[in-house]
Amino acid sequence: MLIGVLSDSHGHVDLTLNAIRLLETMNVSHVVHCGDIGSPEIIGLFAAWPTTFVLGNIDTNEDDLRGAIEAANQFGGNRFWSMTLADRRIAVLHGDDNDLLQQTMTSAEWDLICHGHTHQLRQTKMGGTLVLNPGAIYRASPPTIALVELKSMAIQFIAI
Repeated sequence: MLIGVLSDSHGHVDLTLNAIRLLETMNVSHVVHCGDIGSPEIIGLFAAWPTTFVLGNIDTNEDDLRGAIEAANQFGGNRFWSMTLADRRIAVLHGDDNDLLQQTMTSAEWDLICHGHTHQLRQTKMGGTLVLNPGAIYRASPPTIALVELKSMAIQFIAI
């Protein structure tokens, strides 16, 4: 199972559409947005896939974002989300709460942890846990997303 992972769209529809167009050329089964969504308009752009959204530090319009996530029949809307896909335990958070990020990374509960916030690519192995930051859609040069093949846990970063 291939998933797309992205973060930090900051409400920028045009930049997010660049990521969407790229994802449309891939055979992704699920998309993960690691927070700093920025505006409810971003949520609807992901209608082609089941998508999990977590909230980040700029997502001060939490009620609007949660309403858009619910109206789009998508997943998440909290600061932390966990799920199992293809028998992989996955945690998703933004990463601005360093204590929560550190606790999640050292818990040994997860096969994959997806986070954003720093706008910088990250692929780290901590014991049996793969920690991934896909970079950012906004304020990154270049903007990037990540693809994760869950069976092999192979990660590919792609500039958009």
